[in-house]
Amino acid sequence: MKKEINVSPESVASNKIEAAEPTQKTTSFSEEDRCEGEVERDLTDALHQSELSLQGTLPSNTVPYNCNSEYFKLLRFGVDSLYLSYQGELFPEVKERLTKLKQLAQHPEADQQAQAQYAIAGHIFEVKDKGSSIFPYVMEDGAFRISLSRTSKKTPMAYVKLSSRYLCSILPVEAEKHLREILRELGTLDSSTHVSRIDLCADFVSHENMESWGREAWITRGKKIDAHAVNEKFTGWSIGLGGKISCRLYNKLLEIHTSGRTDLVPLWKETGWQEDEPVWRVEFQLMRDVLAEHGLISLDSVLANLNGLWSYASTEWLRLTLPNPDDQTRSRWPIHPLWGYISSIDWETDFNTLSRSFKATRLPEDKRILSLGVSSLASFMAKYGITDFDEGLDRFLLALHQYLCDRGEFDGLSGEACLLEKVRLRGKEYNTISNLNEADQKRLEIEKAAKDYRKASEGE
Repeated sequence: MKKEINVSPESVASNKIEAAEPTQKTTSFSEEDRCEGEVERDLTDALHQSELSLQGTLPSNTVPYNCNSEYFKLLRFGVDSLYLSYQGELFPEVKERLTKLKQLAQHPEADQQAQAQYAIAGHIFEVKDKGSSIFPYVMEDGAFRISLSRTSKKTPMAYVKLSSRYLCSILPVEAEKHLREILRELGTLDSSTHVSRIDLCADFVSHENMESWGREAWITRGKKIDAHAVNEKFTGWSIGLGGKISCRLYNKLLEIHTSGRTDLVPLWKETGWQEDEPVWRVEFQLMRDVLAEHGLISLDSVLANLNGLWSYASTEWLRLTLPNPDDQTRSRWPIHPLWGYISSIDWETDFNTLSRSFKATRLPEDKRILSLGVSSLASFMAKYGITDFDEGLDRFLLALHQYLCDRGEFDGLSGEACLLEKVRLRGKEYNTISNLNEADQKRLEIEKAAKDYRKASEGE
């Protein structure tokens, strides 16, 4: 069911970042001006706004977006990706276990590799065979990619990426709460959660020709402005890639055909999307440096200032304008009507719907798996000149069974065991099958009970 948004101008007149600096006045556009796309900013205003941002207080350009029309329809907005760091220290027994699991992941035998798993708090993490000098241990599933340090005197104990798909199913605060429960099973945590990077995105419908303007229409502090195309079809813009802030405006429908993010489709439909409508995404990536410049270090402070961050990124750092060749002062060029809608999104409204079907797995699409099977079957039939489907399928399955038996005999296994070995390996990769044997399970239960007792005795 389509959601209606009714926001009064007074309720969104102020959306600045709540830093430790003196409060500054904010600017806001009237709804009529924004809807008509006739907002202009003169040079004096631009200089004044820049001074405010340098002082650490970000001005707001947020106004109601309840004038959705055929030109612009907001579908959803939210935190797309989140990178967090935690100070602390791994438990010795956890470090020892991770070392052994990493060695298993590096083992030449598939049955040993399949056991490189860490089951905890309802997750079956794959333990990677490689890490880095700073974070040698890496474990991942569909919700988290957790990088752990061997020693945390100078580096964080954990550096974690929360997946975009997971953040479509749960609020960032709740996601971090669950993550913290996992990390507390791995080591001691010393301080609050720090944000290393946050990506903010908004999905919308617009029939605006996104290729109709040139690079000069973008007024930005970023250094790079690039237009992108695939097979000569325009796909979007990127601004400032590689910098402390960057932005992407791109065709999300085209992108999900490649990424397989079909979980977004039902969320769009709940807010009024029709299947014949184009969907675009605008996404800002903000790194730790720019967050720290404005006194935003902890997750709580960042999430409390999403409106200010969006306003800063979409009005101070970047603007899309309607170039006026008769005016050489670019700061006076009027805002493009599309950007008026985008920059006015109010992050304090409860607008988004959450996915109810998330599982912490990393699964390929059935279409991809089956297409590989069809390709193999077609190649087999063509090789032997078979054009009858039933005959081709029967002979292919017989040949496949013989291949498994021959391969298993070479490895000292039955054909069934040879196949199951590969299934377990894929199960580790997809986070769907636990390959721990009964002895390992019993040992882990004993270790967990001992750890819980220690925490209880210490009053945690």
